[in-house]
Amino acid sequence: MKALILTAILAVSLLVSCNTKTKETENNTTEAPANSSELFACPMHSEVTGKKGDKCSKCGMELTEPVAQKEHDHTDGTHDHTDAATSEEGAQETNTYSTPFSTSVIVDNYLKIKNALTKDDANGAAKAGKALYQTFNSINANSLTASQKKEYLDIADDAKEHAEHIGDNAGKIDHQREHFVLLSKDVSDLIATFGTNQKLYLDFCPMADNNKGAVWISETKEITNPYFGKDMATCGSIKKEF
Repeated sequence: MKALILTAILAVSLLVSCNTKTKETENNTTEAPANSSELFACPMHSEVTGKKGDKCSKCGMELTEPVAQKEHDHTDGTHDHTDAATSEEGAQETNTYSTPFSTSVIVDNYLKIKNALTKDDANGAAKAGKALYQTFNSINANSLTASQKKEYLDIADDAKEHAEHIGDNAGKIDHQREHFVLLSKDVSDLIATFGTNQKLYLDFCPMADNNKGAVWISETKEITNPYFGKDMATCGSIKKEF
């Protein structure tokens, strides 16, 4: 009798055990596809990732913290590229020279420097010098031929440096006049090479530049000397007409 009871109990135990394993197998099979692409991180070391239940390589704890998956948004990606291209185009537009080539705009700013120096106005000369410097930076010389463009840039690069010195030295009129000697030579060369649409005069003072003599450009026949200002306003003569 006891043998029969033991046999029955054993059979029931085996049946329950088989059913339990079957359910566990079904649950694992069901969960596996859902979790196969998920990553989990260590609770203590978030940089360590792997499958759920794996051991952390640093502390040995199980990887139990789900790692958020990043979704690729193709629309956003396209938008980013568009924004980058727009930004690049904006930068190029900012650097584009905007003033068409003309000697007139250069001469106009040059004459403002000259007229300020004839009045011994160092601040006015500095303001005009900065304006001339900006003019050189804005002129677009692409309408010129290759050889003309080279000639222009050779003159402009030098003239721009002297305009900058005049602009940066308000209150130092002697220094401004030293650079005006060289700037006047550059502007004279510019007019001789590319012409002018207004009547201009090349004046000369033999006592300027430490008695070495220096020229300047004027819009009037009347001599008003920028190198000596009010002290020797009429020193000089017309050397050439443009």
